Amino acid sequence: MASTASEIIAFMVSISGWVLVSSTLPTDYWKVSTIDGTVITTATYWANLWKTCVTDSTGVSNCKDFPSMLALDGYIQACRGLMIAAVSLGFFGSIFALFGMKCTKVGGSDKAKAKIACLAGIVFILSGLCSMTGCSLYANKITTEFFDPLFVEQKYELGAALFIGWAGASLCIIGGAIFCFSITDNHKTPRMAYAYNGATSVMSSRIKYQGSGGGAGGGGVGDFKTTSPSKQFDKNAYV
Repeated sequence: MASTASEIIAFMVSISGWVLVSSTLPTDYWKVSTIDGTVITTATYWANLWKTCVTDSTGVSNCKDFPSMLALDGYIQACRGLMIAAVSLGFFGSIFALFGMKCTKVGGSDKAKAKIACLAGIVFILSGLCSMTGCSLYANKITTEFFDPLFVEQKYELGAALFIGWAGASLCIIGGAIFCFSITDNHKTPRMAYAYNGATSVMSSRIKYQGSGGGAGGGGVGDFKTTSPSKQFDKNAYV
């Protein structure tokens, strides 16, 4: 029962993390920068893995997609690959988890389901590591340019998508670890087999006993007589 509950918790945590990781891909604000005027913000620059945009004070946004994948910076290509790998691994991890959980009726025996659940945990951990690495690589590029005094171009700060990605990666790693530890609970509580010898009625045991007594006296099994219980009790009898 405890193992089943831990698997359900691990599945919910892992799926929540995978949803958060998946939501970071279309999120706009991977990095953001603002230009403030004397009264209001005159312009907001932001970018993600696919485009870079600027929003003026009236709320109108002008975006420009990255012209060529081969002409992109290396860190953007690496972050794209890592985030796509994290989403793909999370998808396969959720499928393995459904087959490996005890509360489902697919996946085979309990031993086979435990192995599948452990595999799902490993896949979720890999998904979390990919997302963690991609977000950290992107954040490292932003902070390096921000604190570089020789960098004269537009400087950006960390966007909301990075924090969402870190949170999703952490949940995936935690859920995958719970899945991996759930296989140890299955080994600690093995099932004990009890032999069933069949039910024996009182009448059959009484006939067997009286039949054996009659055989010893020479009368055989069919010669025994059913005697009524004695109605006389001595002075030491208890009622």
